[in-house]
Amino acid sequence: MQLNSTDWIVIAVCLLAAFSPALFFARRAGKGTAEFFASGRAAPWWLIGTSMVATTFSTDTPNLVTDFVRGSGVAKNWAWWAFLLTGMMTVFFYARMWRRSGVLTDLEFYELRYSGRSAAFVRGFRAIYLGLFFNCFIMATVTLAAVKIASIMLGWDRLQTVLVCGAICILFSVLSGLWGVMASDIIQFVIAMVGVFAAAYYALSQPEVGGLAGLVERIDPKTLSLLPDFNNRDMLVTLLIIPLAVQWWSVWYPGAEPGGGSYIAQRMLAAKDEKHAMAATLWFNIAHYALRPWPWIIVALCSILVFPTLGDIKTAFPNVSDDLLGNDIAYPAMLTLLPHGLLGLLVASLLSAYVSTMSTHLNWGASYLVHDFYRRFMVGKGTERHYVWVSRVVTFALMVFAGSLVFLLSTAKEAFDVLLSIGAGTGLIYLLRWFWWRINAWSEIAAMMASFGAAAGCFAINKFFAAGSNLGSFGDWLVRMDLAVVGDSGIAQLHSHVTMIVTVAGTTFVWLLVTLLTRPAPRETLLNFYRIVRPAGPGWTDIRRESGVSASPDSLPQAFLGWIVGCVFVYSALFGVGSFIYGQTSQGVVCVIVFTVTGAVLAKLLAGIWSQSEA
Repeated sequence: MQLNSTDWIVIAVCLLAAFSPALFFARRAGKGTAEFFASGRAAPWWLIGTSMVATTFSTDTPNLVTDFVRGSGVAKNWAWWAFLLTGMMTVFFYARMWRRSGVLTDLEFYELRYSGRSAAFVRGFRAIYLGLFFNCFIMATVTLAAVKIASIMLGWDRLQTVLVCGAICILFSVLSGLWGVMASDIIQFVIAMVGVFAAAYYALSQPEVGGLAGLVERIDPKTLSLLPDFNNRDMLVTLLIIPLAVQWWSVWYPGAEPGGGSYIAQRMLAAKDEKHAMAATLWFNIAHYALRPWPWIIVALCSILVFPTLGDIKTAFPNVSDDLLGNDIAYPAMLTLLPHGLLGLLVASLLSAYVSTMSTHLNWGASYLVHDFYRRFMVGKGTERHYVWVSRVVTFALMVFAGSLVFLLSTAKEAFDVLLSIGAGTGLIYLLRWFWWRINAWSEIAAMMASFGAAAGCFAINKFFAAGSNLGSFGDWLVRMDLAVVGDSGIAQLHSHVTMIVTVAGTTFVWLLVTLLTRPAPRETLLNFYRIVRPAGPGWTDIRRESGVSASPDSLPQAFLGWIVGCVFVYSALFGVGSFIYGQTSQGVVCVIVFTVTGAVLAKLLAGIWSQSEA
């Protein structure tokens, strides 16, 4: 596929508009780490919320959705739709507390909530573990998607894509700081949304598809269904029950962390006040789950008709390397069907989405490594300009490391599964540490170790199976008890939901036991934390009494109501749009009614919460 001069002009104009804020905010970002990493704590809700949406709108997301839809149908998206429960809980339970904490990064929280060497260890370890290794793995998955898109649309190989895209990201992120990142996110989000809607429109116009009516008529109803087949127990458990019953609260996943964390916490900490932190997170969840999914899903469904098999994609694009072939590559393959001009807009939108995500991860990762490790443990008395300079060097190093990891990955789903398995089991502690004074730093250390150990154990069992070993009577028992399944190749593997449950249960048991067997944080630390954050609920009753501070401004019953109503509000929008797309008008009307009623309740509830906060 060749881009013409019109495409390149469109790309140049879009990128100039998207990246100009980096130059505007470059001087401001250099003033100090509070500006570089937290925008001076003066950002409005609409800027923060849209920045969150733009960050999660990365090049790997539509590829991942396409992989899900082609492999297991639309219902497979519950693997990430279930995280709405986490996101909406962050809105009503945690956003205001994060802003009240006054920390610069969410890792600084550890030495506010806990104390001593154990707290310092958790902060330093997670700065390296999350800021370097975990963060670079995420950036590698995003870059892998860019590699696949560039391979199809531009004919570039892995190295060329990594070098070009990496250079753009480094230049942008080093200059702009968080102000520039968020300001650019607004422009990049608009470009990206125009691009994905254009892609959906032209995908539907393909003769193999025949518009919405043709799509619904020609695709298997099981593939279209928003819910898995209830007669297929394995599909029901894997695609719906586990995500809704276990995954959403137990798994630490970037952008959907239980209780908020990573770049979501970074954005909340950059807000003007508690109201703006809460409103920003609410807008993010509405846009992320209700506004964006359907254009991706439509393109993925159309790809099943245009490119039914991977062989069809290989035939259409013979120069694509075999190690890049997977269901996720069908999305960029569909984008090549657009006319010139719009094709340039699509390339610009994808590059904008990529840079938006990468710049956030680079800034977030640098904040951990510089503020929570370098400044905390190595050079504690440097000037603000010194730390900004170090941040820019670290940003460059993070991009280089992430680019190196790209050569180890092959599909978006593979990367998604790895991230879920690494973070499984730790989520509950991130929810409860705000509301139960008894949790301490050793609880978090135990949770990290147990989660890693359980995931490694399940991985080892699968490796033994893959190596041709049946693990003797133990392996036979696993298969007999339906804990493992033997595939067409004759190789057994543990069910993914079994791995999830074992990891979550084992991790939860270990950290609860360690919590009860070790001492809590010192009383003075707990009192100081309560005076600053003022969490609600019975978990702090004794501390609240000793603190001499008035009761918490938050109401747990009010938060629970907001959480439930907010989830119904967003899900009704998501499934209402899907119903109208599928031609199911009566079901769509019901969803519209539910959406309207819950929206009115939500607006009234928010007005009450904000008036109490101001009082």
